[in-house]
Amino acid sequence: MAITDWVKPNDKSGEFKRQQSVFRNWIENKPEAEFPAEKGRYHLYVSYACPWAHRTLIVRELKGLQDIISYNSVHWHMAEKGWRFVTSDEKLPGETTPDPLHKDFTHLRDIYFEQNPDYEGRFTVPTLYDKKTNRIVSNESSEIIRMLYYAFDDLVEDKYKGLDLFPEKLRKEIEEMNDWVYNDVNNGVYKSGFATSEEAYTKAVTQLFRSLDRLESHLSESSTPYLLSSPTVTEADIRLYTTIVRFDPVYVQHFKCNIRDIRSGYPYLHKWLRHLYWDLPSFANTTEFEHIKKHYTKSHGQINQFQITPIGPLPDILGKEDEVPSVKAALKKG
Repeated sequence: MAITDWVKPNDKSGEFKRQQSVFRNWIENKPEAEFPAEKGRYHLYVSYACPWAHRTLIVRELKGLQDIISYNSVHWHMAEKGWRFVTSDEKLPGETTPDPLHKDFTHLRDIYFEQNPDYEGRFTVPTLYDKKTNRIVSNESSEIIRMLYYAFDDLVEDKYKGLDLFPEKLRKEIEEMNDWVYNDVNNGVYKSGFATSEEAYTKAVTQLFRSLDRLESHLSESSTPYLLSSPTVTEADIRLYTTIVRFDPVYVQHFKCNIRDIRSGYPYLHKWLRHLYWDLPSFANTTEFEHIKKHYTKSHGQINQFQITPIGPLPDILGKEDEVPSVKAALKKG
């Protein structure tokens, strides 16, 4: 099965099944830890295009870890060898550079083969790398972001230390929401887009929009601008944001998630999205629409043979107080 085959060619179900992450170590703030919390020791390999990697960039910035954990993004294009690094003469938005740690490495896969020459899994972002021991710490985004919540708190300013993205009193609710949001929404867009049978697509896209409706209802009842009536942003918001910010520019057309779009079909989700993007710099600063739109449309040959990137919708995200013309007209009339 090639890297670019998202559903096994002989899988009659036609359903996309995401592989489990392989590297699952932890950074801990303990003297005897295998991977202790130290400034300048760790590096994040990411893709701005990837929603899973995007989570780690948001948390890195929210927690004030810019001078503690370095990072770079791969090129947005994924081919048969997986993610590749840009060459020194290529200029793309953001911190998109050749591998800063290995001058001879051209692809992310080289990092994985450095660990194990016989590695047979996927070469995924984010990849959290230990520069001191030349080892991959983790390639599981849900665990990487939780490491960043607290492990480095002794090294950051108090204002960052005081931001709790996984507060004790909301943990049960966050975990419960994570479960269905991951399956139905974060992964649901992929299950819709990569389906190779009408039945698999219909099942996935129907559940996706059922869960978007559920999220809309949650936000309509929230007493704050965040999910779960939290007074501040939490993990629940971060994990959902990276899917919703990609929804209108990519998932509606490319993954056939077109029952509704966010900007005209979900007023509370749309307001929530724009608040995060325009009012919390960590979200806008880490969102690179050029990477997002070009990656999906030019890397998925199974879906888009001629690699044409649609121009719209324009703009990629509406201004905080802006609305689609039909909403403006209704407001004006009212």
